[in-house]
Amino acid sequence: MSEAGVSTLTLAPPGAAPYEFEVSTGWNRLLSAGTISRCKASSVFLITQLGLESIEDSFLKGSGLALPPERIVRIGQGEAAKHINVLGPIFNQLIRAGIDRNSLILALGGGVVGDLAGFVAATILRGVRFAQLPTTLLAAVDSSVGGKVAVNVDGGKNMVGAFYQPVFVYFNQSLLASLPESEWICGLAEMFKHGLIEESGRVLTNLRASVGRLRTADSPELRAAVLDSVAVKAGVVEQDVRENGLRAVLNLGHTTAHAIESATAHRRFSHGAAVSRGLATMLLLSRDVLGLPPGETEDLLAAMESFALPRDTAGLSAAELLEHMRFDKKTVAGVPKFVLLERRGRPIFGQDVSEEQFQQAWSEQAERFGAHE
Repeated sequence: MSEAGVSTLTLAPPGAAPYEFEVSTGWNRLLSAGTISRCKASSVFLITQLGLESIEDSFLKGSGLALPPERIVRIGQGEAAKHINVLGPIFNQLIRAGIDRNSLILALGGGVVGDLAGFVAATILRGVRFAQLPTTLLAAVDSSVGGKVAVNVDGGKNMVGAFYQPVFVYFNQSLLASLPESEWICGLAEMFKHGLIEESGRVLTNLRASVGRLRTADSPELRAAVLDSVAVKAGVVEQDVRENGLRAVLNLGHTTAHAIESATAHRRFSHGAAVSRGLATMLLLSRDVLGLPPGETEDLLAAMESFALPRDTAGLSAAELLEHMRFDKKTVAGVPKFVLLERRGRPIFGQDVSEEQFQQAWSEQAERFGAHE
């Protein structure tokens, strides 16, 4: 469905009820269009994040939703905020506030909030409904879709989790007006990735045609691009909800990205900035390992430049990245597994890449696009 300032996509994950992903330019439709009222919830709870007070205030005023303080949970910032150790006080607060099996939890924030709120919803009282209200472009096109919810433990990120689908996703596109450049890169890198794995070419074509207008928060081109990107991810998820195989293609660029994040202790780069550099590496490896045509490789690298996506090697060596790849969950018998492109729209997962091949690609990347950020 599409109308002025509003677009809706219906998603249908196997084994769960269909739900709507709506992009709008305000909060009023949450109640006026019946999104919340259709849930017929006995009570509504909000899980959000410190630092989002102005967004929280505009959400409560704009939606017309009146919530007493005890039904609002505010977590800290960063990955530490979704450590398993924070769950006890949250569960206790919700139980004291009267949560029941017919309640609804709203997750207002980025990926950390969505992951934690979804895990809380999946486990408290053996499962209550929840909805995603992403506040960043990355959360809108990535973590709010797919049904993966999780918390961190000392042994690693997202090691304790579940597959649990939201009852709806509502994205207020106007929030992007104050989005910093680093967060635009986060979202656009994931959207570009979705364009690479989509076979018809429509997503990437539309992205490239509207590149100059994507960074305008209320543009209809951005709204359309968000739904295009969501449709690609949802299409993959619907074929492999529980990550038995095909869903691995969504890790395009992520083997290198995860090594970059690990090598810099998750402090130097946003996830999208790491993914962007990983996509550049992936394109060079795809050319060398799977025979992605050189002309297509160069065309896609140039497209990354048009989106101002970083392609440099950030002062990191191939040796230190390879060392961190040894601990990646996709590594088998010491050999890192990559998702590579045979052609645009034809991703192949589980590809072996030798140390020599990675070193050669990383060296070329540094020479062509810069060794420092």
